[in-house]
Amino acid sequence: MLDLGELREREAEIRAGLEARGGEHGETVTRIIEQDEIRREGLTEVNDLKARRNSTSKRIGELKRAGEDASEIIAEMRTLGDEIDAIDERVGEAERAIERLLATLPNLPLPDVPVGGEADNRVERTSGEAPSFDFAPLAHWDLAEALGILDLPRGAKISGSGFPVLVGAGARLQRGLIDFFLDRHTGHGDYTELRVPYLVTSESLTGTGQLPKFAEESYHAERDDLWAIPTAEVPVTNMHRDEILDAEDLPVRYTAYSPCFRREAGAAGRDTRGLLRVHQFDKVELVRYETPERSAEALEEMTGEAEWLLDALGLHWRRLLLATGDLGFSSAKTYDLEVWSPGVEQWLEVSSVSVFTDFQSRRANIRYRPAPGEKPRFVHTLNGSALALPRVMAALLETYQQPDGSVVLPACLAEFTGFDRIEAPGN
Repeated sequence: MLDLGELREREAEIRAGLEARGGEHGETVTRIIEQDEIRREGLTEVNDLKARRNSTSKRIGELKRAGEDASEIIAEMRTLGDEIDAIDERVGEAERAIERLLATLPNLPLPDVPVGGEADNRVERTSGEAPSFDFAPLAHWDLAEALGILDLPRGAKISGSGFPVLVGAGARLQRGLIDFFLDRHTGHGDYTELRVPYLVTSESLTGTGQLPKFAEESYHAERDDLWAIPTAEVPVTNMHRDEILDAEDLPVRYTAYSPCFRREAGAAGRDTRGLLRVHQFDKVELVRYETPERSAEALEEMTGEAEWLLDALGLHWRRLLLATGDLGFSSAKTYDLEVWSPGVEQWLEVSSVSVFTDFQSRRANIRYRPAPGEKPRFVHTLNGSALALPRVMAALLETYQQPDGSVVLPACLAEFTGFDRIEAPGN
C-alpha cells in the first residue's frame, strides 16, 4: 500500500509512476487527495472545538464552585459535543474512504524498470542451448499420456478441466522435484522450511495485495470467509503480520511447498492444454524480509537461487526484466524465468521473483526496529517461485524425451525419484 504522506508530498512523481504501469489510476489519486483534505480540515476543526470544550469545562467548574448558574454554558457544551461527534464521523468516513482507495492502487515501479507493456520486457540473460532432435518431439501431454503418467480426462471428471492427475512415475517425479528444491534451499540458501495452511483469511490476502484486486481469480469459501491460497507467498508473508522484529532478526528467509489454487478467470482458450495453465498446481516458494538497504541485492540473490535449479536440471532458460505495464499489482520490480519447451515450441514461465519494497509490509504492518529505542521501520518483502512445478514438468518431459518415447531424467533427480528413466508401461 502506498504511503498517504508520500502521496501528498510526491503527488506528481507518484502519478507518473502509476501512469507508467497503465490503467486508470489518476482519478483514484484525485479522490484520495480530496478525502485527505476533508480529513485534515475536519481534524483541525475538531481539535479546535475540543480545546474550546476543555477550557469551557474548567469555566463550568469555577462557576459551580462559586455557586453561580452554569446551565447556559452547559447547554452550549452539549451542542458543542454534538458538533464534535458529527465532525468525528465525517473524519472517520474520509479515513475509511482513503483506506479503500489506497488498497486499489498498485505499487510504484523502481527507477530501473523499463517503461512499457509485455512487448517491452527485456531479456537479461540466457543459459544453455535449445535441445535438438533427429525425430519430431512430442508435446508433453501426448508424451505423458503414452507413458501413463498423466491422466487429464479423469482429473476433469473429478474436478473439471484444469485439475490434472499425475500417476505413478509422474507423481513420484513431481514429489522428487519438490524434495530437490526444498533440500537445496534449506541446505544451501539458509532458508527455514515452513508447512503452511492452504486456506487463509481475507486479512491475509489483503496483506499481500491479492485483495481486493484479484477476488475474481481466487477460490472463496464464503461460509467461513476463507480463501484457497494462490501461492504460499500469502501465508508465509503473513507469518509476522502486525509484528515488530529486531534488526538482528533480519533477514528472515522462509521456503515452503504448497499446492496453489487459481481460477484463471478470463484465461479460457489460452495455453490450456496439458500442464500449461491449470487451476491447481504445486510450487516451492521463497519469501524474504529484508532491510530497505539490502532488498535490491536480495532480489538478485533470490533470482540466482532459482536459476541454479534450472541449470542443475539442464534446461534452456532466460531471464526477463518485466516492464512497468507487465508488473504484478504489488511488485516494484520482477524477474521472470522462462524455460524453452521444445515439444510445444514455447517459452514457459517457471519462476517469478519480485521485490515489493514496503508495499506489502504497510498493508500487513510488518516492521523492524533498526536499533534499541529507534522508531520502527517497515521491512521490504520479496518472494519468488523456486520453482513452479507444472511447466518445469512439461519442459523436463519434452527436453529429455527419447526416440522410443521414454524420458531420461537429469542425474540430479535420481536420489529423489529412485529412478533415472520413465518408460511406457510394458517396456
